[in-house]
Amino acid sequence: MSYAPDDLRQTPDLWFEQHLNLDPGWVQARLTAFLAEDIPESDWSSLSCVAENTSAEARLLANQDLTFAGAELLSALNRAAPINCELLVKDGQQVQAGQTLAQLSGAARALLNWERVLLNLLQRLCGIATLTQRYTRLDLPPGFKILDTRKTTPGLRRFEKYAVAVGGGYNHRMDLSHVLMLKDNHLVAAGGLAAALTQARSTCPDKYLELEIDTLEQLDQALATGGFDALLLDNMSPETIREAVGRVRQHPDYGMRIFLEASGGITYDSLPAYAWTGVNGISVGALTTQAQNMDIKLEFTA
Repeated sequence: MSYAPDDLRQTPDLWFEQHLNLDPGWVQARLTAFLAEDIPESDWSSLSCVAENTSAEARLLANQDLTFAGAELLSALNRAAPINCELLVKDGQQVQAGQTLAQLSGAARALLNWERVLLNLLQRLCGIATLTQRYTRLDLPPGFKILDTRKTTPGLRRFEKYAVAVGGGYNHRMDLSHVLMLKDNHLVAAGGLAAALTQARSTCPDKYLELEIDTLEQLDQALATGGFDALLLDNMSPETIREAVGRVRQHPDYGMRIFLEASGGITYDSLPAYAWTGVNGISVGALTTQAQNMDIKLEFTA
């Protein structure tokens, strides 16, 4: 069986979205908490040698080529700190080494207080956006989605998923409350695939449900049981995935209504071979687990 990848645009997007906006109040609260972590008592270094009424100007500078992600962060900084921030680039913009990202001004002590927190976040977010954009620029079918996972840094999930979206990727589940996703351990605990599907659909009839399967035998059982909106084809070869896609697309009860996702050990180099099997998207944990922080610095100019 085979399936033409060009038809990906005919299948539903379901819950897979790009969360490009962060709640300003939430960002401000997180920034305040991060600053408290870095200054549990006082910033004695700044207090010891910088007068309270000293003003300063600074710039955020990219020391390497990168994809920028952080507009939502810098916008909230204006409210969270006594600092004025003028952003000079946009989210998703490709930035060259040596380019100024933003101009900052305010009390010198405040700039010194916020320097590390701001750089830690920007370097991380730009690293994720840069890596994600690299994946999305591979040779991919129309409508194909590069998806993230829940393999995120504790406390930074919303920031990191925002960076994935800025880089052109799509967000899978934001959390365990978002959609139903039955994986291998759920199937074991529930007493098998059919039992898990039946119980889950009965308990949560109005929620999207994705089922993870590892073999074509499991696929046939799932197709016979029903009740799912998406299938995750996990740890399969491209050849096996192509066979699985054909079985789903040519099934009279499912066809183009099902979102098909592949995952499991798929790398940047191997991804094109999987992308053209007919699946709608591939989830890549590496977007957040293997992204390298970008080299960004804050330097005083006056």
